[in-house]
Amino acid sequence: MSEHVVDLQEALKEYFGFTQFKGDQEEIIQTVMEGRDSLVIMPTGGGKSLCYQLPALMMDGTAIIISPLIALMKNQVDAIRGYSEGDIIAHFLNSSLGRKEIAQVKEDIASGATKLLYVAPETLTKEENLEFFRNTRVSFVAVDEAHCISEWGHDFRPEYRNIRSMIESIGENIPVIALTATATPKVQTDIVKSLNMRNERKFISSFNRPNLYYEVRPKLGKDQTIKEILQILKGKGGPSAIIYVQARKTTEELAEMLNLNGISAAPYHAGMDAKSRAHVQDSFLSEEVKVICATIAFGMGIDKPDVRVVIHYDIPKSIENYYQETGRGGRDGLEGSCYAFYAPKDIYKLEKFLRDKPVAEREMGGQLLEEVVAYAETSSCRRKFLLHYFGEDFDESHCDGYCDNCRYPKEKHEVKNEVKTALESVLKLKEGYSTKVIVDFLVGKSSKEMNEFEFSKLEGYGSGAEKGEVFWYSILRQALLAGLLEKEIENYGVLKVTDQGKAYIKKPKSLKIPINRDFSDEKLAQDEAPVKMVALDEVLLASLEDLRRKEAKKKGVPTWAVFQDVSLHEMATNYPVTMEELSSISGVSLGKAQKYGKAFIELIKKYVDENDIERPSDMVIRQVANKSRTKVQIIQSIDRKMPLEDIQRTNNLGWDELVEELDMIVSSGTKLDIQYCLETVDESIQEEIYDYFMNAQSDSFEDAYKALKDDDITVEEIQLVRIKFLSDIAN
Repeated sequence: MSEHVVDLQEALKEYFGFTQFKGDQEEIIQTVMEGRDSLVIMPTGGGKSLCYQLPALMMDGTAIIISPLIALMKNQVDAIRGYSEGDIIAHFLNSSLGRKEIAQVKEDIASGATKLLYVAPETLTKEENLEFFRNTRVSFVAVDEAHCISEWGHDFRPEYRNIRSMIESIGENIPVIALTATATPKVQTDIVKSLNMRNERKFISSFNRPNLYYEVRPKLGKDQTIKEILQILKGKGGPSAIIYVQARKTTEELAEMLNLNGISAAPYHAGMDAKSRAHVQDSFLSEEVKVICATIAFGMGIDKPDVRVVIHYDIPKSIENYYQETGRGGRDGLEGSCYAFYAPKDIYKLEKFLRDKPVAEREMGGQLLEEVVAYAETSSCRRKFLLHYFGEDFDESHCDGYCDNCRYPKEKHEVKNEVKTALESVLKLKEGYSTKVIVDFLVGKSSKEMNEFEFSKLEGYGSGAEKGEVFWYSILRQALLAGLLEKEIENYGVLKVTDQGKAYIKKPKSLKIPINRDFSDEKLAQDEAPVKMVALDEVLLASLEDLRRKEAKKKGVPTWAVFQDVSLHEMATNYPVTMEELSSISGVSLGKAQKYGKAFIELIKKYVDENDIERPSDMVIRQVANKSRTKVQIIQSIDRKMPLEDIQRTNNLGWDELVEELDMIVSSGTKLDIQYCLETVDESIQEEIYDYFMNAQSDSFEDAYKALKDDDITVEEIQLVRIKFLSDIAN
């Protein structure tokens, strides 16, 4: 072992308290200190920061670290200051600082006390800053999150393209280290080219996170998805978790739903002010909040080691995004679980967003989405898929059941001849097209390419029509994973047949693969998919009906005014034993639960205990009050005593539609004072209708009309008095 290596280890202990390096850290640091350019690809949690922090502390001058986010800079500066006696060892320079603060930072740098300076790329565009750096001893430049340089990276920043010219305007031969956790071979090429790296060394660590479990589930509607999320979180004991969604509004709705169901959660998105975002971040780090419901604005540079669950409520725009976001889980090396909910309609939404983009960006976005779809629908090892995407080979037998497809393997089919057909089709189309075009050719789809280039006239067009698109996508993906095909780096997405693939065409051999899952057959993404109920407990139902009769007699109201049949049936299915659970039952508002519920809860609890009944753990999702705009307007209008005709006209409702809305409002537990609407109805008629419902076996309007029509009572009168009765008595 060389003397210099020993020095590095001593420095590691002195500055950071560690006794040994991880992975390639030592060699990377050595390379930086030798003044050579280097490209470092290291997964989240692999220790990238140390690769520039330690040499910066050991070398003469100040290291400039270019970082994309102000929040990220603050985290990094706070972290490095935590290892040092004084705060001036590290600073950041960005738009959040005032004139006086900037002057102090520059003074500390000039004194030689500041070893690390974090800047945004925009900071380097200002001539006064460049002039200052020209007169500063710069030890090296580190470009963090270097994937931002490439248009094929998941967070492309145009200003990153100018970094090289800005470095050169500061001084000659300044060493550069570029670091990222997510870079495909294409992105790596772009980074080296853009930064004009010379004689660079590449350090590419494995992208494999063996402690992370990957699973994709069909997205069967909002309620069902939330129910499954609750099951996941409660099943794991309420761990620290991040749920990624696309829309800001959804972060807030989801956080509210989780809080209602006993899981402390907070939303996080770019529309919140900086103070609120910082508060949420701090609450999460301090365990006050267990779950963050976030857009992609959250996560970059957030170092919380014990995140146990990462959930994608919406499928991400790229595999890079997915990999980085799932990489927030299990950073301490312990187990983490990553669940993604997928529905084809989510992809259609993302494709819509691309329509207004420039052609190049649209095509690029489409290719990235194609990879996401392939990942979601694959029946092969998800770990192998992810690692292959980043240019790494992986033996799926080493997954050890740490993805759903390896844990629950699908049936494999012999596809020797079909693989040969697919490879030949790529060659027939002159190795110039994407997977989608090859599939279109095989199934005989009429598309732009097929028609414009007359591919439909080629032999083999439509030869695989009977197999379908899902089958051929499976074949081409497996051919990629097996090294028979590759995607061109410079013209990303275009399929090429490898030498191995050409050998396969000449001499095909047995190949068995699982066929991709066809998510279009799963009735996905309905706005409100019905939730399956468990079996009705007839014995409990009989007891509940008996109790209802007794309570109704005691209160002097009809049985149905206490709880309707549908509510009793749900109680006898889901066994609610708390006031909160009872108020989640259909037709039971919190007010009604408090008014009538105590005896019912006691009965159910006693029944459950005596019969050793295991209640459904996912019983009922406690819902946020969901009043449509129309319902809210109707309630407000009645509060203002607006005539019903005006309410109809304002909300564009027919009479029956208005009555239905009023019925739904009072049935859900909201009181409505509609006495003013009954001023033209004779008091004796009101009393007759009221008395009918007080003694009736149900609140059926049809039954009431049959009983009262001979007394010259109109339909409208019965409808309105019934609404008043439900509001007064049942609520």
